[in-house]
Amino acid sequence: MDVLLVVDVQNDFCPGGSLAVPDGDAVVPLINRLGQRFEHMVCTQDWHVAGHSSFASSHPGRAPFEVIQATYGEQVLWPDHCIQATSGADFHPGLDTAKAELILRKGFQREVDSYSAFYDNDHRTATGLAGYLRERGVDRIFICGLATDFCVKWSALDARREGFEVTVIADACRAIDINGSLDQAMAEMREAGVRFVDHREAVIEF
Repeated sequence: MDVLLVVDVQNDFCPGGSLAVPDGDAVVPLINRLGQRFEHMVCTQDWHVAGHSSFASSHPGRAPFEVIQATYGEQVLWPDHCIQATSGADFHPGLDTAKAELILRKGFQREVDSYSAFYDNDHRTATGLAGYLRERGVDRIFICGLATDFCVKWSALDARREGFEVTVIADACRAIDINGSLDQAMAEMREAGVRFVDHREAVIEF
């Protein structure tokens, strides 16, 4: 069974948001089209507490996009974004989530960021998504959303580690691309066995 995993298509990651991904809202119509073809759909939602440890504002003297060493490894510092129960954390208003069987919120632990839909960045704390998908009989995951080089990448890599077949719908994603992070992400995903298609190919498959 296949599932469409829609990653973090939220206002703060779209134009006008506090951590806008370039052209981020362009994925919305493509994802809506895909959603009509997939029987099963899961959406993730960044859901940070105010003062989250990944925010540059929580580290005096630090600026957004600097990298620090957290207890679990390197951590990019971000502008404050996707704070719980704010409009920035809401899904893009044009995104059709009616078919979403599960909306999974992540990143709510103050001291640990969470890019992946499957694990927090400590790679120990599971979100429960892998078990949910196995219980539902899912074996193939098709991923789209924001951003290719962070939450999409980490979700794809963790899904592969969990034994799922993974396809990234490349044109239904957009990247932040910090210092070559997009090229690095693509290389890591290919090495892990992630397949890439565009949304037209994905629609044809169904």
